[in-house]
Amino acid sequence: MKIMSFPAFNFDNIRKEPLGTVYVVDDDADVRDSLRRLLESQDFRVEAYDSGEAFIAKYDPNAIAVLLLDQRMPGMPGTEVQDHLIARKATIPIVFLTGHGDVPMAVSALKKGAADFLQKPVKIESLLPLISRLLSEAREQRVKSERQSLNEAMLSKLTPREQQVLERIVAGRLNKQIADDLGISIKTVEAHRASIMDKTNSGTVADLMRVVMSASKQI
Repeated sequence: MKIMSFPAFNFDNIRKEPLGTVYVVDDDADVRDSLRRLLESQDFRVEAYDSGEAFIAKYDPNAIAVLLLDQRMPGMPGTEVQDHLIARKATIPIVFLTGHGDVPMAVSALKKGAADFLQKPVKIESLLPLISRLLSEAREQRVKSERQSLNEAMLSKLTPREQQVLERIVAGRLNKQIADDLGISIKTVEAHRASIMDKTNSGTVADLMRVVMSASKQI
């Protein structure tokens, strides 16, 4: 029996999927380079910028990312970058990199929604777990947002009458009660109910309730 042989495969050539994007914004080239080397060695994708203006010009709001942001920079300081992102309704988590005298500023930034702040020189044992956690939360939020959009799209396909029936299903009304409420037959209620379940890809009432609860619009 002839045994097939295959050429040796070099697993080192497999490109690992980046764990997420880390934006590093700092006017100090040494800080940028050291953070880039550290983070890329841990399989993070890194984009480094020497100013807030350069970052804002290239920032991708659709990326699952974390922003490491220096406060004291020529031109646009870190807090101004944060204000710009807030105005754009950006949800990227921001970690401020601060000097010893910047703690009051960092506290103010936290009140405006920054995720955290780390004092320079940054400690690896503090930085890496923080970035991993924030990227994980960002991914979870992306999944939640996409699910919400999908559910809203499904609910938008319901006819006005189906919306009325759905309101009563959510309220716990029985088919006969819904029929009496709307002045229609029980069979018509059942038909609307089946259509609602089909349009929302719901196999059970529990599935339907999850669709309704996860959608932002009020039924």
